[in-house]
Amino acid sequence: MVLPTSDTLVTYPQGAVGSASRVIHVEMRDDGRRAVLLDTTAFHPVDHAWPDQGPDRGELVVDGSSWPVVDCVVGATEGTTLYLGGEAPVRKGTEGWAFVVVHLLDGDGPAEGDAVVVRVDAAHRAALSAGHTGCHLASLALNRALAGRWKKDVAPDALGAPNFDALAIDTTVIGEFGSVDRYRLGKSLRRKGFGTEGLDIDATASIVNATLAAWTATGAPIAIGAEGPGLTDRRRWICDLPGEQAEIPCGGTHLASLAGVAMSVHLDLADVDGTPVLRMETRVEVPAAA
Repeated sequence: MVLPTSDTLVTYPQGAVGSASRVIHVEMRDDGRRAVLLDTTAFHPVDHAWPDQGPDRGELVVDGSSWPVVDCVVGATEGTTLYLGGEAPVRKGTEGWAFVVVHLLDGDGPAEGDAVVVRVDAAHRAALSAGHTGCHLASLALNRALAGRWKKDVAPDALGAPNFDALAIDTTVIGEFGSVDRYRLGKSLRRKGFGTEGLDIDATASIVNATLAAWTATGAPIAIGAEGPGLTDRRRWICDLPGEQAEIPCGGTHLASLAGVAMSVHLDLADVDGTPVLRMETRVEVPAAA
């Protein structure tokens, strides 16, 4: 059994939905699934450390035979054992470890050394990419809408507003054409200087939606800046809004521009175990050809 000593090369950051690859490792897992490692892949895997965007859908094809990929996760190996997701005992980027995209199949599959064509479900990818782009822009617009509620200086976001999103976020789930963010408005956030008194969520949502409308109307281009082609090479989401550029560290997939895109949010406030929780649901509409 030979395991890789370097990270999987990934092509999904630039929008690829297919790749010509070679199988470098296959092993059967205890749950009966087949784990397949490729030298290069267009598949976006779910990252256990921040599982906001789920895995791509698609298949692996060898000489006319195809196998659906039932799951795709980030794995890690020190050269002797393959760890999947939360099994990994180290963080991504740890020296002496390779971090890999693990394609999981039910039952049969390709063999080590096979030349494989990777085919990603392009429609599903596009829907998730829209949701992820909307998630970033909505968080920036929410930060701007709540900027006046801070009584202390805190770290700014990519556009210079107090970074409410980073300081209050509890969970983020990115789905097809949208996302749901939950923010805890508890004692910890108030100690950092955020004022919750008299928060009008309807008025706040109106401000956020007005900002999103102004931004999407520009049709601004979006790019992914990468330090390299490997799975753990740092990547940044870059959106060139008029007069300002937003850059956010991100390992997900995104739209190529805001041309023809419409976004809106809905906010609601609930009490969860005695702590106020702000929920923001973002919806994204894209042109049919996007």
